[in-house]
Amino acid sequence: MKSVLSAVALVSVAGTLSACVVVDSQARITREEKRFTVSGVPDLKLTTFDGAIEVRSGDSKTVIVEIEKRGPTQEGLDQLRVETKQDGDRIEVEVKRPAREVVLFGIGASPTAKLIVTMPREGNVTAKSGDGSIRIEEVRGRLELRTGDGSIRGRDLTGQMTFSTGDGSVTLDAANGDLDVDTGDGSVSVSGKLGTVKLHTGDGTITFRADQGTTMNGDWSMTTGDGSISLYLPSDFAAELDAHTGDGSIRNELTLAAEAGGDHESTRRTLRAKLGAGGKTLKIRTGDGSIRLKTN
Repeated sequence: MKSVLSAVALVSVAGTLSACVVVDSQARITREEKRFTVSGVPDLKLTTFDGAIEVRSGDSKTVIVEIEKRGPTQEGLDQLRVETKQDGDRIEVEVKRPAREVVLFGIGASPTAKLIVTMPREGNVTAKSGDGSIRIEEVRGRLELRTGDGSIRGRDLTGQMTFSTGDGSVTLDAANGDLDVDTGDGSVSVSGKLGTVKLHTGDGTITFRADQGTTMNGDWSMTTGDGSISLYLPSDFAAELDAHTGDGSIRNELTLAAEAGGDHESTRRTLRAKLGAGGKTLKIRTGDGSIRLKTN
C-alpha cells in the first residue's frame, strides 16, 4: 500500500496558489496549482512533452491548472520547467522537456507532467501531449487536441473539433458541431449530432451513431485501412451514399431511395445509392473489413 513519507507546502509567485511534494512507494510526485482570471471567452494553449491532459468545465470565470509531476527522483522533477503566460483571455501553459536525462541505477529515467484543467464551459482549447492521453468534458468552442501516443476521450462537446493521435483510440459521446478525427492506429467511436464529419484510422474499427435531427452540412468521410465500419443513422437521414470495402462485405438495413426504381450500384463490396432526398456525399471506405449500415 502506498504511504506518504513527506508533504511540503510552498508559497509561490502570483497566479500560483501552492505546490507540494509527496513521496510514495512508486515515485516522487509534486503538485502545483495556478489560477488565471478571465473576463471573456478563454483561449487556452496547453502543452506537455510527456503526460496526460484532462480538461473539464466549471462555473466560475477562473481557469485553474493543476500540474502534477511524477518522477523517480527529486532531481528529475526539479528539471521540469513550467512556463505560463496570460494576455487578456489568452492563456498558455507549457511543461518543457528536461535538458538532460536523469540516470537511476544505470537506467535513464524521465519524469512526466500531467495537466488537469478546470475552465468555463465556453472556451477554446488547444492541447498537445508528446506522449499521453487527453480527456475533455462539457466544453463549447474551438477544440484542437493532439497526442503523439495515447487515447483521446470526449463527452458533451460542441463546436469545431479536431482530434489527432499517432497511436490510440478516439471515443466521443454527445458531440455536436464539426468533427475531424485522425488516428494512426486505434478504434474510433463517435455519437452525437454533427454537421460535417471526417473520421480516419490507419488500423482500427469505426463506429458512428448519428442522433435524431442530424443534417449534413458538408460531405462526410469515414475511412480505415484495416477494420470494420458500423454506421447508425436516423430513418429520415438524407445523403448520397458511396460505400466500398476492399476485402469484406456490406450489410445494409437502411431504406434506399434507389430501391424505388432510381439508379444505384450494389455489389457485395460496393454500395452507391441515395438515402432519403440525397444531398451531400457520405463516403465510407475500408481496406479490409465489413461495412454495416443500420437505422437508429
